[in-house]
Amino acid sequence: MSLPFLSIILPAHDEESRLPSALDALLAFLDAQPYASEVLVVENGSRDRTLALAQEYSRLYPQISVCHEARRGKGLAVRRGMLAARGEHRFMCDVDFSMPVDQLSRFLPPALDAYDVAIASREAPGAVRYNEPAHRHLVGRAFNLLIRLMALPGLHDTQCGFKCFRGRVAEQLFGRQTLCGWSFDVEILFIARKLGYSILELPIPWYFNPDSKVRVVPDSVHMALDILRIRYNYLTGAYSLERHA
Repeated sequence: MSLPFLSIILPAHDEESRLPSALDALLAFLDAQPYASEVLVVENGSRDRTLALAQEYSRLYPQISVCHEARRGKGLAVRRGMLAARGEHRFMCDVDFSMPVDQLSRFLPPALDAYDVAIASREAPGAVRYNEPAHRHLVGRAFNLLIRLMALPGLHDTQCGFKCFRGRVAEQLFGRQTLCGWSFDVEILFIARKLGYSILELPIPWYFNPDSKVRVVPDSVHMALDILRIRYNYLTGAYSLERHA
């Protein structure tokens, strides 16, 4: 059986209110494409009907599969999905779809080629933010400055939840991942840089969602500590920075 061209990885924790609309939008988009695709919903640690809803969709639509992970953590969910996926291109998406679903095509051939990792950016020239409170933007920029100084110079938006990886590259990167929380993005991109993979920031239109689960102050503190952990892992050789065959 041929492998799908595109795998969509959708981490879902307590998302019963938003998951159906996200899956409906994804299915409508994918049904209009000329390539084979799959959607992996990775439910982890939900206390609501997220898992049951995902399983209902998987029974109705064969291109949807569901992974259940008892432990919480967005990084853990994305890692599970990336390593279970089979696609030539593997795209992680936030359930809130603050980036319109039709933007997915801009991350894939023929629109985009000759890259290893493509990340959606709310800061690259041409990007537009809609309805974001000023204080949220300022906190985000301050944290990105810390990321650039300590881990990823030159990347202006590492935390947007839409990223595309070539399949082989995804396996190399997520197989080395150690962080399970929000800052896993920084770790994955840090490892990608150290392995010599190309990273492209692609400007997108982005719509602020007031129901975001990000807790600005505590999550920023945790992520700052995680950046130190990434540096420690690198200095102690924890990432084994040689490409596997």
